[in-house]
Amino acid sequence: MDETSNAPSELEALTLALLHSRAETARLGEREQLFSTLLGSVNAVLWAFDWAQQRIIYVSPAYERVFGRSAALLLADYDEWRNSIYPDDLEYAADSMAKVLETGAVEAREYRIIRNDGQLRWLSDKCFISQQNESGQAPIIVGIAEDITEKKQLEGELHRLATTDVLTQSSNRRHFFEGAQREFEHARQYGSSLAFLLLDLDDFKQINDRYGHQMGDQVLQRLAHCGTSVLRRGDLFGRIGGEEFAVLLPGCAQSLALQIAERLQREIQRLSFSHETRRFGITVSQGLACLRGDDISLDTLFGRADVAMYEAKRQGKDRIVLG
Repeated sequence: MDETSNAPSELEALTLALLHSRAETARLGEREQLFSTLLGSVNAVLWAFDWAQQRIIYVSPAYERVFGRSAALLLADYDEWRNSIYPDDLEYAADSMAKVLETGAVEAREYRIIRNDGQLRWLSDKCFISQQNESGQAPIIVGIAEDITEKKQLEGELHRLATTDVLTQSSNRRHFFEGAQREFEHARQYGSSLAFLLLDLDDFKQINDRYGHQMGDQVLQRLAHCGTSVLRRGDLFGRIGGEEFAVLLPGCAQSLALQIAERLQREIQRLSFSHETRRFGITVSQGLACLRGDDISLDTLFGRADVAMYEAKRQGKDRIVLG
């Protein structure tokens, strides 16, 4: 028998090669389908940007879900991306992406976008250089943009809870004094005016005892609202005790600070409350202290306002005393 009779003919070899090629093509197709399925399930936008051409050359399916815009329009015109960015964040978004040319990667990058339906969303958009072609042209920048709106909202809520008095929605004691300390240091450094005002609600225990704690809470809430409505932009207002509130007036000389305190006094006197068939009003005792050269700390300024406020109580309440 001829030893070569078992060897495949050229036709058989070609057939086997074609079958093998077809199998490889099928496997590649399966892999491509798997890759497309995975990309479609990822709730983050993968993108690639040709720096030389200034155009998006790839964007994943999540783009249309996150941005609410057409991927085809984006691939046709890079202005689609720029137009989606919240105007106040556009310069930062552009500059931070350009920085990748120097650093190779930019990971801490967050900005806001406006979806096509008008929703404002926050993105965390990390990017890095994918490749540099041999001709020395600008690189391809690739990135991943993730919607972090819920995270930002949670951070905002946590910050609000940490800095706000739950009952009155004004600054809590800690947040107020943190801001007051910054203003004190600024005033000392630049020699500017600063006034500290303490308010204590008169006879608050009697209100609670006579009308109940729910009415007492309402009184505190309306007093706080009155305080914030009277003050200037940039003034600090906070609840620092049970019925005690504090005001810091940056850049405010004694004469103006006294006018603000008097206006606040009048507005509080105008407040009216009703419980069943009875109506009543409230008053506050105020202590006002203005920054002096020998005030070496915020505690010194606060202490003089505190002493003045208790002197207002001693003198009969419903008045302002300078400290």
